[in-house]
Amino acid sequence: MAKERILAMVLAGGAGTRLTPLTSERSKPAVPFGGRYRIVDFALSNLVNSEIYSIYILVQYRSQSLIEHIRNAWVLAPIISDHFVTVVPPQMHEAQEGFAGTADAVYQNLNLIRHENPTLVVVFGADHIYRMDVGQMIAFHRSRNADVTVAALPVPRAEARAFGVIGVDGEGRVLEFQEKPDQPKALPADPERAYASMGNYVFNADVLIKALQEANLRGEHDFGRHVLPRLVDTHRLYAYDFSANKVPGIQAYEEQGYWRDVGTLDAYYAAAMDTLGLQPKFDLFNPRWPIRSTGYQGPTARIGVARIERSDIAAGGVIRDATIRNSVIRREVTIEEDVVVEDCVIMDFCVLKKGARLRRTIVDRYNVIEAGARIGYDLEADRRRYTVSESGIVVVPLAGPNTRSERYAE
Repeated sequence: MAKERILAMVLAGGAGTRLTPLTSERSKPAVPFGGRYRIVDFALSNLVNSEIYSIYILVQYRSQSLIEHIRNAWVLAPIISDHFVTVVPPQMHEAQEGFAGTADAVYQNLNLIRHENPTLVVVFGADHIYRMDVGQMIAFHRSRNADVTVAALPVPRAEARAFGVIGVDGEGRVLEFQEKPDQPKALPADPERAYASMGNYVFNADVLIKALQEANLRGEHDFGRHVLPRLVDTHRLYAYDFSANKVPGIQAYEEQGYWRDVGTLDAYYAAAMDTLGLQPKFDLFNPRWPIRSTGYQGPTARIGVARIERSDIAAGGVIRDATIRNSVIRREVTIEEDVVVEDCVIMDFCVLKKGARLRRTIVDRYNVIEAGARIGYDLEADRRRYTVSESGIVVVPLAGPNTRSERYAE
């Protein structure tokens, strides 16, 4: 029996406007996360760990930083022709514009799908934090003889109003799609919960190609709003329960089925905090299902005098004499004497000078926080200089033109 040919199309073109200013110079999938990752690394790691090695990454907005990251982190063995991670910009074969939606992004690259001639096409988003064995979703797809399978997360109905909702029957077959409904359709066996679409799909390749061609003729460009609802009446669509996905190496103390849409500053910050401590909700250390990223070649962190609690300290940093609590300190950060950092995310290449105090703050790359500065203590004063989220997280944007540009950073 011939091996099934699976092609992945990763949608990485999101502008991420709700994450501004973290997305002012980069796309949402390129935003740094944790001590050493970018958001895109989670989707790509899930695919590669699931032995899916033919991957196209569809980019669009402010894509140079993401392109450089993929070049540095995601080169697969070139001697095997079907092992590749390739960045694809908008092709604009029929128009002088970029992707008009998620379905249009894949439609513009139907030539790549035809060239690879897969049996299945896996279409995944690139802007969520989670672990997933995609092979289990594909096995479910085959067991149901499905044409399309949609990954679904059971959530309380009150929370489901913020998502696209999937209505199903008792066997998991999709009956309808609802876009951020006031009254989400409940699960047949659980009236208190509904299926939220995760934006991850498995398509039979022939079904995908025909559906995208027909959608283009109708001027329809989105999977969730257009393509999938039209297929409900004519094809076999099923919802795959993500909570049933079992990834090796997950610890008992972790939140089982962890998945976060880090589309807002508060959601991003909360997810970063979820990775901290000896028993985090989402443990970034899992040798059996690793999250892969760049192979940074710098030195280990150097620590003089420090009081560090429940924090991650990345490589290449220098901590002279500081107190760090409940924080992520990314690589090559210098923290001088008498600095206090509490509940913060400090991104790469920053310098925190003597006596600075930071609390509930995200500091983007290349910033120099001046001696004696106070950030996160007076939100009214902070709002005059920085972005402050709804919950009071202060965000110091990427530093200005006197530093190396994020666009070309590793």
